[in-house]
Amino acid sequence: MAVRAEFGKFYDVEADALVVTIYEGEKADEGALKELDERTGGIVSEMLGTDEMRGKQGDMVYIYRPGNIRAGRLLLVGAGKREEFSVDSVRKVAGAAARFLRSKGARTMAILRRSQLDLGKSAQAAVEGALIGLFEPDMYKTENKEERRIDELILVAAAPGSDDELAKGVERGRIIGEAVNFARELSNEPSSILTPSELAERSKETANRFGLEIDVLDEARMKELGMGALLGVARGSDEPARLIVLRYSPDEAKPMDNDSEVIAIVGKGITFDSGGISIKPAEGMEKMKYDMSGAAATLAAMRAIAQLKPRANVIGVMPTTENMPSGRAYKPGDVLRAMSGKTIEVINTDAEGRLVLADAVTYALKLGATRIIDLATLTGAVSIALGPVNVAILGNDQAFIDELREAAREVGERFWQLPMDADYRELIKSDIADIKNSAGRYAGTITGAYFIREFAGDTPWCHLDIAGTAWENERKSHMAKGPTGVAIRTLINYICNHAAKG
Repeated sequence: MAVRAEFGKFYDVEADALVVTIYEGEKADEGALKELDERTGGIVSEMLGTDEMRGKQGDMVYIYRPGNIRAGRLLLVGAGKREEFSVDSVRKVAGAAARFLRSKGARTMAILRRSQLDLGKSAQAAVEGALIGLFEPDMYKTENKEERRIDELILVAAAPGSDDELAKGVERGRIIGEAVNFARELSNEPSSILTPSELAERSKETANRFGLEIDVLDEARMKELGMGALLGVARGSDEPARLIVLRYSPDEAKPMDNDSEVIAIVGKGITFDSGGISIKPAEGMEKMKYDMSGAAATLAAMRAIAQLKPRANVIGVMPTTENMPSGRAYKPGDVLRAMSGKTIEVINTDAEGRLVLADAVTYALKLGATRIIDLATLTGAVSIALGPVNVAILGNDQAFIDELREAAREVGERFWQLPMDADYRELIKSDIADIKNSAGRYAGTITGAYFIREFAGDTPWCHLDIAGTAWENERKSHMAKGPTGVAIRTLINYICNHAAKG
């Protein structure tokens, strides 16, 4: 989809449809809305306040041949209360409008900026929202999908402003929106196609295209490094495991204030999770192709960072394997030795994500990481605790946690902090080894995070459990069902914010 922005009169914009937001209780008695009402012969004022358009989020009114404007259609979209309208509201309005207009056969759409929100940020959000909204998980359907698509998005700002700020917002939105959809495509791939080796190949393509350094460790190299936890999980599969490492470094011609700081994003990459010997129930197992959403988010974030070029050293680490039952598979009661030297008693082979992350976090430290963010579809317990609304965030450094939560708030993602009291460490003590990989039913999200904390040591570390939020089971007005790309926008925002602070 092509995107452009312009300052000018909304009624002069040529498009199949013009999108205009309406706030709750609003009347067409001033500004652009008054002029729109006059040009449409009073249609707007006639619709406002009716059951069709109360201004609530989700309300939509579609008007054919609206009058004295160049756009062929007019779409009024409810935006909620004016005082609660935010950059995230812009994103949702744009997504909902794009999905609706595509269903009506529109090929070009224009969105009129009516808020007083930051120009660049709101432009970015509108582009992100439209791109994310237009994604569909129907990649393997054979029907002709070219007939229904949006070819062009036009952002219209009536009041004069900075062309540079507007253009930067549009470009940033394009980069981030495309990165999120890239991750959603990966998470949606069948595991028969997106094997660990294929994920490594796509990572190489991404690195080559966007100028990232890449290193892919095969099982022989992992064995030399002593990655017994990751390789233990991989034993049950015929597909060989891979550890993918991407590195972004800013322009060497511009020295950084703290060149030694390295932020690591570590994403779980289980391309299919059967549960192993502790096999999962058959119902819903087809979704376990998305158990590599953490790795997909890592790759997508690195792709966007390479284009946005913040002044920060960033590495992305993706441990990837399948978790399968076989005669070679690791079993409950086994003891694995991780790269760090710690020994791990296996209680449940379906608690495999923390095992692969243990070696990946250790390797990130070996590569010089001074801050670590890991993200994973780690526990079913987080879905029970927080549902599909909040990402669970835990960590060993409160200032770091607060920075990440603020970065999430700024882009409209919701993170909820869970406790990490020392008493929870007692639940993962083992009688036979240093630590065990499952504490049973109690506090599953917390104990899973505590397990990973053992390998982060004193390095500032945050853990994001995205198991409840990485897949949407129901279609929303602004987003398709299926993979969500959660946390990617937060990761990018955090890296850019941190770089700006120097």
